[in-house]
Amino acid sequence: MISRSPLLLATAIAVLAAGCSQKDAPSTDDAMAKTQAEMPAKAPAEASNPFFTESSLYFKLPPFDKIQDTDYAPAFERGMADNLAEIEAIANNTEAPTFENTLVAMERSGDILNRVARVFFAMTSANTNDTLEAIRSDVAPKLSAHNDAILLNDKLFQRVKAVYEQRMDLNLDPESLRLVEIYYRDFVRAGANLSDADKEKLKAYNSKLATLSTTFSQNVLKEVNDSAVVVDTAEELAGLSDSAIAGAAEEAKSRGLEGKYVITLMNTSGQPPLTSLTNRAVRERIMKASLARGSRGGEFDNRAVLAEVVKLRAERAQLLGYPNHAAYGLETQTAQTTAAVNKRLATLTPKAVANAKREQADLQKMVAAEGGKFSVAAWDWAHYAEKVRSQRYNFDADQLKPYFEMDSVLQNGVFYAATRLYGITFKERKDLPVYHPDVRIFEVFEENGDTLALFLFDPYARSSKRGGAWMNAYVSQSHLMGTKPVVANHQNIPKPPAGEPTLLTYDEANTMFHEFGHALHGMFSDVKYPYFSGTSVPRDFVEYPSQVNEMWTSDPEILANYAKHYKTGEPMPKALLDKVLATEKFNQGFATTEYLAASLIDQAWHQLTPEQVPAADKVTDFEAAALTKAGAKLDTVPPRYRSTYFSHIMGGYSAGYYAYIWSEVLDADTVEWFKENGGLKRENGDHFRKTLLSRGGSEDAMRVFKTFRGAEPNIEPLLERRGLN
Repeated sequence: MISRSPLLLATAIAVLAAGCSQKDAPSTDDAMAKTQAEMPAKAPAEASNPFFTESSLYFKLPPFDKIQDTDYAPAFERGMADNLAEIEAIANNTEAPTFENTLVAMERSGDILNRVARVFFAMTSANTNDTLEAIRSDVAPKLSAHNDAILLNDKLFQRVKAVYEQRMDLNLDPESLRLVEIYYRDFVRAGANLSDADKEKLKAYNSKLATLSTTFSQNVLKEVNDSAVVVDTAEELAGLSDSAIAGAAEEAKSRGLEGKYVITLMNTSGQPPLTSLTNRAVRERIMKASLARGSRGGEFDNRAVLAEVVKLRAERAQLLGYPNHAAYGLETQTAQTTAAVNKRLATLTPKAVANAKREQADLQKMVAAEGGKFSVAAWDWAHYAEKVRSQRYNFDADQLKPYFEMDSVLQNGVFYAATRLYGITFKERKDLPVYHPDVRIFEVFEENGDTLALFLFDPYARSSKRGGAWMNAYVSQSHLMGTKPVVANHQNIPKPPAGEPTLLTYDEANTMFHEFGHALHGMFSDVKYPYFSGTSVPRDFVEYPSQVNEMWTSDPEILANYAKHYKTGEPMPKALLDKVLATEKFNQGFATTEYLAASLIDQAWHQLTPEQVPAADKVTDFEAAALTKAGAKLDTVPPRYRSTYFSHIMGGYSAGYYAYIWSEVLDADTVEWFKENGGLKRENGDHFRKTLLSRGGSEDAMRVFKTFRGAEPNIEPLLERRGLN
């Protein structure tokens, strides 16, 4: 998953000013002293704000050791004021509009605002607190108003429009021509052609939506912490590893519940402990607690928030001339239309559900074989699926964990694969500041020794961190701005007790490869304009490179290099590896159905007109009816996210959660291309990097794919992979 700041589209969250090498950079203290000496006496407090000047650290890494919570609000205020002044200067320029004095000038604007926004929204995802959440609530509507002040500035739009109308006569290079066209499109989609009265309506919608989306996200985080399941005895946790039980005891102690055990929840509907726990009653408690989040009443209930967001989005879409929010959102994606998305989901759903029902029958047989007198329920699926897997393949997923020590997966797996494919290498930097002790920084080198990027790795779950896994950029590559990438990956791996190794599940290892695929997309960016940098591509394309990178998780050469027993150093036995590969299609009916169910819910909400949006107390009924209508309602397979904790659709994935399966068509076809061309070879990596990973959003996404592949995407590899053919 990609995390993006919800900032101004028109400035494409522009990156910072030109970078300098470590040896040329003044120290932060020296730079600060110089700044203070040059400013009037009234300004030392301002000078101490680290966002007011560009970072002097290597590659413009944010000075995390200097940033205080109290720095954010003043930086936002000044950043917005300075940005508006820059925009006013562009809009009121008396010279005729040109590409340079309008589009390029906008690309260069907003330094302070971009600096603070990149760090702030990264921290509210990765290391938040009550102070930051209060700032977030305050700044969300202000940022919305700020965006509107730019995108609805008629003088500015007329200049953009003038350049757009003469674009074919300007002898622009392809990337510059695309910048003109995309800017013009964004202004129009933002309401630039509306009447003054309708612009005021739009501003009201945007402001309210910004506030509500923030509330929803804050409720999700609070609710996931508040819904943790308390267990009285260790015996009730039978089946969990000793370290997992110890971790549950530590969590209980941290909450003032010494002597008890606390099972914390992940943001997905399914929860990892359900696989191992033998106590069915505890499994039921965990699953029901998970599914009830945001809809059980109380101060963190999200039903009313969700209903209001959906209605406001639908009203805004109609104001802008679209039938519904999904139609508005999909227009700029590779799918383009709701009909195309509906058709893809409708094609896959019956096959996935049929597979899931066959799998459920196998689970029921296992229950009967053990003497169980109950029907398989949602809280039984993971547990009995693991039993069936073990019986069918003589394979227990826990057998893998000793071979998936986290640092080995990262350095001998993820990094090694990147070295073999692209020639890049990594060196840990312990001299650079981080925002949390768990975060690590690596300098990334090209084969010729030049530094390519900085990579931050933040692996562990904590109460201050939202669920899931994601990538973000603190600094994006741009030739115009002279900047190189600083990118970060985040996961939510349970942190083991002190002194114990971090042993991953296969899924956690695979997620590490996935997120690094996003990081590669950011690090290999080779574009001129900040707007197009790295992962600035359509939502239904952005997951594609990351999904491709998952193929190396189980590649025999890569696996042999990282999957070694954490105690003995012995490689994973080939027989165990063969079992891993043999089970890749196992339980795919469940996995595909839970994903498609969430995608269908997303589309159902966002294809409503305002009049069709249900009341808050009907939210769960609407969700159930939508799944029934689509043929995807299985009580044993809940959607991966229920509406009230579906964080994706409050961010950039509204009407866009289908993007994962859409991208997977490209991914599966690309994996076939690698196989056809010899797999793990430098020439293959170089071709993928040059034709696709480096292009960012500087070209049409599907044109980029066809340049790489030499053909239209083929859906058959996806159907084969998921057992849907």
